[in-house]
Amino acid sequence: MNPAPSAPERLLRSLLLLFVLAHAGCTNNSDQNRSAADAKPSIVSLAPSITEMVYAIGAGDQLIGRTSACDYPASALEVQIVGAFGRPSLEMLTSLEPDIVLDADLSDEQMGNRIEKQGIRRQRLTINTPDDIPDALRTIGRVTGNTERADSLASAIENGLQVFRAKTAEKASRPKVYLEIWDDPLWTGGSQSYTSALIGYAGGFNIGDSVPKEYFEISPEWVITENPDIIACMYMSRSISARQKVMARPGWEHINAVRNEKVYDHFDNSVFLRPGPRVLEGIAKLQEIITTP
Repeated sequence: MNPAPSAPERLLRSLLLLFVLAHAGCTNNSDQNRSAADAKPSIVSLAPSITEMVYAIGAGDQLIGRTSACDYPASALEVQIVGAFGRPSLEMLTSLEPDIVLDADLSDEQMGNRIEKQGIRRQRLTINTPDDIPDALRTIGRVTGNTERADSLASAIENGLQVFRAKTAEKASRPKVYLEIWDDPLWTGGSQSYTSALIGYAGGFNIGDSVPKEYFEISPEWVITENPDIIACMYMSRSISARQKVMARPGWEHINAVRNEKVYDHFDNSVFLRPGPRVLEGIAKLQEIITTP
């Protein structure tokens, strides 16, 4: 017998079901879909989070260019690559002649200016926290001609965030969480990171919040001093599992998370490190491990 779904899983399923039901019966035949897509602007996405949003609102057929880091959903892999995340090739981009370019984190803002000088419409999006995602979805929906689905998904995410926010407000205390983004050297998220916001929504306290940065390098001794109750590893280890490596680190045996065996790995890090439409899934997973006895 399969185990009953947890409360976070039930919440996530309910929200996604509402989104699906809201669009049931809206699918036309393939010829009609192609005609509708032809009438809408062609898109180049310069960020993985934006690519996910484009597909989530039903605009995947309009996407003609992406970065090499845009790997979700699987159908995105069939789209032409125009460069690396934050570093697109202007030559490749202009050769596609897109109607609009969507970006969020260009490594050189001058590239954005050069794109605009080519006569290409550019929409820059700010997506740093879970709360930014609904507005980003609505903006993408508006500029790509997919307003209805974008608004519906944005509202579903806003409602989901509100539910998590209310649950967290009821907690008298929050366990300390250390999210290990990389292990050589050790990296974690500070108070300005997307991961810190996820941990907060899930009912935990990010130990990196004492540092007013996005992501930063740390020492093993710093983690020992902070003594987290939960450790989540956002990477895959080649030799042994990330969990085994953490549990065996010298001096870490007295950390609460290690002593109580609350060290977790095997996450899809794109769900936790990429601010996109799967945000509720990431929060639900973190809430699951935070509330596990």
